[in-house]
Amino acid sequence: MAGQLKEVRNRIKSVQSTQQITKAMKMVSAAKLRRAQDAIIQMRPYAQKLQEMLSNIVSNSEGGAGMSLAAERPVEKVLLIVITSDRGLAGAFNANTIKLAKATIAEKYAEQHKKGNVTIWNIGKKGYEHFAKNNYNADATFKDIFLNLTFENVQAASKAAMTAFEEKKFDVVELVYSQFKNAATQRFEVERFLPIPKVEKKQGTAKADFLYDPTKELLIAELMPKILNTQLFKAVLDSNASEHGARMTAMDKASENANEMLRSLKISYNRARQAAITTELTEIVSGAAALNG
Repeated sequence: MAGQLKEVRNRIKSVQSTQQITKAMKMVSAAKLRRAQDAIIQMRPYAQKLQEMLSNIVSNSEGGAGMSLAAERPVEKVLLIVITSDRGLAGAFNANTIKLAKATIAEKYAEQHKKGNVTIWNIGKKGYEHFAKNNYNADATFKDIFLNLTFENVQAASKAAMTAFEEKKFDVVELVYSQFKNAATQRFEVERFLPIPKVEKKQGTAKADFLYDPTKELLIAELMPKILNTQLFKAVLDSNASEHGARMTAMDKASENANEMLRSLKISYNRARQAAITTELTEIVSGAAALNG
């Protein structure tokens, strides 16, 4: 009986120690989430308007100079830029991003994958570890961006993707990431990066008439890379906020589960103590009765 009590006491101490860790991690994630949430909320309207403007320009242009990043080609070689996190303990955040990337390959690029023509650039270590372990064509060049998350570091990845597309190393580039909604909700998205998607025109809609100053070619050549850099940076900020929100929620649930476990263990401990006391009393009474007899 004493051994059972000691075992329950050790389990209670272990759960209490774990709960202290989960509460501390929740507080850290909450502080990081506030900064990350502010960054994406300020960035998103600007990035969306730029992307809308770029798609409209591409849709109303008839090709020509400066339009290499909008060139549609038969899809033979595919690049997926998959944005995960560097650390785990964030619930299903990383698993859902990886699952979406694999589903995209299976549904849209199965033939290219069979030929070995699907490449995955990973932003975040968790994605790279998974895809490298499972024999995907995973590239680690940009996996450490979250160690120093700056626009310049993300821009390097964006420029590399644009250069590879223009050199026809890839015919399509897609982003797989988590769009931040709130601390408890993330929406996992696949978004076309290159070629620049065109806006679908509705019947009867008049063609947009833009005035260009300086020349249209010069403006497009300058605007396209800058807007694409912003688009990738927005996706990275979205994923960063999503990660901290998912981790905060996961640690909150873990702390609640620890409370439930502690309650159950304390009940078990009290029952074991009562049983031990009852046994001792029974032994004392029996011993006294035997002496009197």
